[in-house]
Amino acid sequence: MTQKFHLSFICNFTPDDWQGPFGTGGSPWDGKFYTEVAQDLERACFDYVIIEDKLMVPESYGGSSERALGQGIVAPKHDPVPLAAAMGLATSHLGIVATLSTMAYPPFITARLSSTMDSMLGGRFGWNIVTSAENLAAQNFGLAELPSREARYSAADEYVDVVRQLFASWDADAVVLDREKGIYADHTKVRPIHFKGEHFQVRGPLNTVPSPQHRPAFVQAGASPRGRRFAARNADSVIAVANGVSGMKQFRDDVRKHAEEAGRDPDDVKGLFCVTPTVGETEQDARDKYERAVSSPQFIHDILAETSALTEIDFAQFDLDKPLPYRLETNGEQGSSDQLQQWGSGKTLRELVIDGAGGLVSSLELIGTPDQVAEQMGAAMEEVGGDGFMLTTPVLRLNRRWIADITDGLIPALQRRGLTRTAYTPGNTLRQNLKEF
Repeated sequence: MTQKFHLSFICNFTPDDWQGPFGTGGSPWDGKFYTEVAQDLERACFDYVIIEDKLMVPESYGGSSERALGQGIVAPKHDPVPLAAAMGLATSHLGIVATLSTMAYPPFITARLSSTMDSMLGGRFGWNIVTSAENLAAQNFGLAELPSREARYSAADEYVDVVRQLFASWDADAVVLDREKGIYADHTKVRPIHFKGEHFQVRGPLNTVPSPQHRPAFVQAGASPRGRRFAARNADSVIAVANGVSGMKQFRDDVRKHAEEAGRDPDDVKGLFCVTPTVGETEQDARDKYERAVSSPQFIHDILAETSALTEIDFAQFDLDKPLPYRLETNGEQGSSDQLQQWGSGKTLRELVIDGAGGLVSSLELIGTPDQVAEQMGAAMEEVGGDGFMLTTPVLRLNRRWIADITDGLIPALQRRGLTRTAYTPGNTLRQNLKEF
């Protein structure tokens, strides 16, 4: 395979691997730990890091917040934007993507905040577009319950249109800085948008100068058919969790088809598939490490607690050693539910968790030495056709040892094969890096 593929990384502003032997204490709230992670990712030439977010303390698992708070699963979780600023100011080339919910942030605030961040980071900021998928989050913002998925995406389509128009409310050359005439910005090149839609009414214009990208990179995770259409219409990069190489190819082909139907160049929509690599000095070493992790009672309950938080289905009600009694539907994150269930397989709930090849966020089993995993990733991309991977851990819980395994073990093996970049192109913005190959 001669075509390079892209790399991204996802984490959240939560406790680190605080119970593990290589954790850093569980109190990363000054941001230093995650800032150092960003520097390591930049050294490995990742395209971007995304800071995931949720806006509630979950109570779905067992009908209580006990497991979520007791294990530090989903909560506590701090605001991603200040961390994004810290990570961005500590790096020079790495893209920094923060999650901003269309339910929680008015469009004007999202546009203003994103423009400010993109200027501060020299064109490296991205917005992870989420609609939020939890009733408990909705109740923190004046709603009795979460709107339907179709209603959420309908509002989100209009929301993105508003934000795009706000970015366009300033011409690229509106700031003239004419000292002789005493003119900072040409008022004829700044316009209200007077947007009036079904869901939003925004006068505009934006009150920030055009940032280096003029609009930040848009990132979106669209698993459902409606989510895929939304992502194909709007995103520069789509995050996906698929079942194996065939599922990855099907997802990519489907999103590219929808992008073309929306009048976009499909090559402008980069699909990055979530994986959770486990690397060791030998294949057996890696497999032993993997088995120890996924078979522990803590891991199983953590995965089920997180799935419950994402889907608002109480998985504590089901016997771990029996198959799920029926296919579970949700108005929350159906993709996360489907990823776990493998409905019709006959596996017990415990087996489903262990068989998940990395919990909720793995599209492909990747276990072995750095060279073996690099070969597997290259072969998968060749069959899928592109565009890259999003790396993380099964429950997004980090320690420095895992980061070193990836940045000092796996990434050099990929680079030696010519599969990923070895240096950034000077002056590129995040969107330009995503379009580079």
